[in-house]
Formats: sequence, structure tokens, C-alpha cells
Amino acid sequence: MPDRKCCELAEIAGFLRFAGSITFAAGGMGLKVSTDNPAVARLSLSLIKTYFGVKSELSVSENPNPSGGKLYELVLGPESNAEAILRETGMLGIREGGNYLTDGIDPAITKKRCCKKSALRGIFLAAGSVSDPVKSYHLEIACARENTAISVKRLIEAFGLKARTVVRRSRFVVYLKDAEQIGDFLSLTGATSQYLHFKNVQVTKQIKNDANRANNCDIANAERTVGAAQRQLAAIRMIDEAKGIESLTDRLYETARMRLAHPELSLSELAELFDPPLKKSGLNHRFEKIISIAENIDR
Repeated sequence: MPDRKCCELAEIAGFLRFAGSITFAAGGMGLKVSTDNPAVARLSLSLIKTYFGVKSELSVSENPNPSGGKLYELVLGPESNAEAILRETGMLGIREGGNYLTDGIDPAITKKRCCKKSALRGIFLAAGSVSDPVKSYHLEIACARENTAISVKRLIEAFGLKARTVVRRSRFVVYLKDAEQIGDFLSLTGATSQYLHFKNVQVTKQIKNDANRANNCDIANAERTVGAAQRQLAAIRMIDEAKGIESLTDRLYETARMRLAHPELSLSELAELFDPPLKKSGLNHRFEKIISIAENIDR
């Protein structure tokens, strides 16, 4: 629950922008809040009761959406001063003596940094989702109107996060794809336990990815080592068949015999067996000469 009254209002405003709708009755305007999440429904009811001092109960019905499940609704009629609630949360404005429906989140409600966080929390509870981090990194908030999406994007970017927007099936979606930024969003909106779970999965995936990269690097190095050794052995055998490796200079003859005796060793390991040990670059230079001699024989 928010610590300050201003944050309570900001969270309610963010939540109502996505989960609230205006109703009309003989006595005036009403407000209906709908969600398919029972925990979110209880939280919104508690916030509205605490801040506005109204009495209301949740009703439960079958969800008409294809996903099924239950639909939890909070209904406030004219007798609960719903019109004043709509005005105070920025859902309803006054222009030329008449009411009009607004877009986005009222900037006057989110002037403070703490209120921006609360508004984002309310918005996310009403219309946000996060992919399972084991599978992919994706957080999004679906908006019905473009101005609302712009307002949400600005709120997110006020905290240094880089949000993007896309139009999907006539809805304006604000989303984050970067793992670090998704974690930051969860943290700043107060989803502490889910933030820790998200970071744990992220670290585990990073360790596995690093291990795979290291393993792939080892495999690639081994393949290069084997390939180089095979080329050296092929050159030595060609020279041996053509005129014998004894025809080589003493240094190249020693090098050829050492490679024939240790075909599995890398260049660095082979260089250590010489007396005195050779540098890797020096041994490589000897093999280049051997391969050059073999290429001349082949031509």
C-alpha cells in the first residue's frame, strides 16, 4: 500500500485509467472497475475505500472473454459521489461548463517522483504483463488510445528506462525488451519478490550462456588445433615420401620428428618439449617452412 495520500491517488488514477469505466444512471454518473485478478480487485477496493471513504463491495461473475474465469467488479453509483472521484483521478475534465473524457494520466497527479511510481504500479496492475523470463524478456502495457500510450511511455522514461511503442490489433502497446530495464521496472513499482525471482532467473541464464560460450570456444580452439596439426603432418609425410625428412635442415628435421611423435599436441604444448623449449611463434615459423617445402614438391 502507498505510504502517502498523494501516492494513493496516483495509484488509483493509474488503475482506473485502464480498469475503470464510466456508467450513466438516472441519478447521474457512476464508476465501474473490472479485473479478472482477485488480488488486484481486493487491492483496488481497499485503495478506493481508504482514499475516498466510500462503501462498496466486490461482485463476482463469469468472465465473458474467451479466456473464461471470473470477473471481479466494483460499482460506485451517483450516491457514492462517483463523478467527483472521476474528476479527482483525472478521468473526467471540465471545459466550458461541461464534462469531457480525458486521455492519459493527469500530469498534476504525477508531479512527484513517488507519485509517478505509484501511477505506474496502478497501470501495470490493471493492464500490464511480463513474459516468463525463462523463455524471453518482455514487459508490456496495452493501451486503448494513442495519447494514453504516450502518457505511459513518458512515465516510464522519467526513470531512465527506454520504452517503445507498437500498434497491435488496434491497440497501442508500450513495452520493454531489455532484461535489466524490466528488472528495474519491477523494482521501482514495488514488485520486490518478483524482481528477485526475475534477477535469479536472469543470473542463472547468464551463467549457462557464459558456460556455453566458453565450451563453444574450447571446441573451436580444439578444432583449430587439430586442423593445424593435420596440415603439418600432411606436409611432413609428403616430404618424407618425396625425398625423406632427413633432407630437411637439422632444425626442421627435429621439428618434423617431434610432430610425428606427438600429433595430438597443440603448438604451445609441442614447443615446451624442445630442449631448450621454443616459443610458440618460433615453432610456428618452422612449420611454415615445412609446409612451404611440401607445397613446392606438390607443384
